Amino acid sequence: MTDSTIDALNRKLDRLIEAVARLAPPPVPQTDIAAADCFVWQADPGYLEPVRKVNRVDIGLIRGVDRVRDILVDNTERFAAGFAANNVLLWGARGMGKSSLVKAVHAEINAKAKSDLPLKLIEIHREDIDTLPKLMGLLKAAPFRVILFCDDLSFDHDDTSYKSLKAALEGGVEGRPTNVIFYATSNRRHLLPRDMIDNERSTAINPSEAVEEKVSLSDRFGLWLGFHKCSQDEYLDMIDGYVRHHGLEIDPETLRAEALEWATTRGSRSGRVAWQFTQDLAGRLGKPLKD
Repeated sequence: MTDSTIDALNRKLDRLIEAVARLAPPPVPQTDIAAADCFVWQADPGYLEPVRKVNRVDIGLIRGVDRVRDILVDNTERFAAGFAANNVLLWGARGMGKSSLVKAVHAEINAKAKSDLPLKLIEIHREDIDTLPKLMGLLKAAPFRVILFCDDLSFDHDDTSYKSLKAALEGGVEGRPTNVIFYATSNRRHLLPRDMIDNERSTAINPSEAVEEKVSLSDRFGLWLGFHKCSQDEYLDMIDGYVRHHGLEIDPETLRAEALEWATTRGSRSGRVAWQFTQDLAGRLGKPLKD
């Protein structure tokens, strides 16, 4: 065999090796839970992605939910201090600051904490709930206390992943790790469609047992914090808080009239609508909003 033939074979082998390497899955990034205070769980391939800049607002700007805010702060403070605390379901009217409150409370607790081990916030997407046991297995040996957070949690008719959530929260042999707590937001108090529960009641051999199976998921949350539609005064108070915080200068009567017109055109009043109005106002005034 000539040298040129050997060289040609070597080149072909090199290309074959490169092609096989491209087909192999990339290595799973190493999770460093000390790298940040907030993470997003990437179920595939299975690691925690740090979030350097969290999308949240100051807790002082969340208005109209004072009672549930204080309950959530108290529960989170106890958990961060190493004491007993409950899983929390924040349910109710859309746009009233459920997810914003979770992120704001996390920041508030860490700002006041004296410990060298800050509280961690990890978001898990709704579609990755069935990987929750894997994530908890990753976290149970961590030296940090962790809030697992799922925004807009609910389940459809043919979705059985709620059983994985039930087992991860309170069931199973191991149970929930002591350094992990679960916070979820939902528009539904029972997380399942009402007609799904009604169907179970009407078709099951033992209706009460079937319904118990469906609604017992919510029972895994020791705290149910309800968020309800705000009044006009609460809506205007939200806008006043945003306007002062961002230094927007506008006549109070003009602000009130424009804010009410904005809510009327949207057909609702909520913290989200108040924030959307504030963004529109800042744009019209040519003023940047604070980070």
